[in-house]
Amino acid sequence: MSTPLQAAIASIAEETDTLLAALLPDPELAGDERCLVEAMRYATLGAGKRFRPFLVVAATLACSGVRQRALHVGAAIECIHAYSLIHDDLPAMDDDDLRRGRPTVHKAFDEATAILAGDALQAYAFQILAMPETHPDPEVRIRLSSGLARAAGALGMCGGQALDIAASQAERDMGWIIRMQRLKTGALIAFSCEAGALLSESVEHRRSALLSYGLDIGMAFQIADDLLDIEGNEEEVGKRLSKDTEQGKGTLPVVMGIEVAREYADMLVKQAVAKLDLFGPNADLLREAALFSLQRRN
Repeated sequence: MSTPLQAAIASIAEETDTLLAALLPDPELAGDERCLVEAMRYATLGAGKRFRPFLVVAATLACSGVRQRALHVGAAIECIHAYSLIHDDLPAMDDDDLRRGRPTVHKAFDEATAILAGDALQAYAFQILAMPETHPDPEVRIRLSSGLARAAGALGMCGGQALDIAASQAERDMGWIIRMQRLKTGALIAFSCEAGALLSESVEHRRSALLSYGLDIGMAFQIADDLLDIEGNEEEVGKRLSKDTEQGKGTLPVVMGIEVAREYADMLVKQAVAKLDLFGPNADLLREAALFSLQRRN
């Protein structure tokens, strides 16, 4: 990852954390629900690379949009992402004790509080999108809310998780895995890119290009994640590894083989970058982000 990209991701992560700290409920002002508020903030603040908010900002800048509005959308997406991780880690789902190098929410608090914290963060994401600070035009805020609901719901992230849970190993051929991962991981990443065009009220072909770019790098991002589960360093990654193999889960590196999966991910990245031609140099950060999605180590 190049130094300019490192600096951009770090800057946007810091700005996102600052904004989320200001937007999320304050435990000092809470009453008996203080434990819930603390769990929401524990799950959301000071953790993660903020790759999705980075994509929103980079896509918005590619469309000559307003950075601060992009940060608001990125904060909303992080609330959805944090909620999904809380629920993924629950005993009923992946049953993980560690996330980003520290106890998962149901371990740091309790299972009931973790469920409620995820529920509350999902609701709070749409509260953020409804704010005039996100965009002065209510029509744009409606489009953003609709897009995030689609990406996070039954035909997006939640649907992908349902497929992951329900299918048997025998059913997990390559086509099925690609569909599941496009929903579970790719939908939210793709919306992060599409949101830049929605915020900037760009023409349809620009929105479509960013959405397609996001779907490609979302799949490459997931392949990199699956490779880390097989080959990564647990301390560096910050969570228990090899769990997919232990649980008999089909992934593209397992079905295709590690080297073929790497070649497929590389093809996806090249394909994604080609879709940015119409944006010129304004999309340079997105071009670098495509490479980062493949080369990351955690």
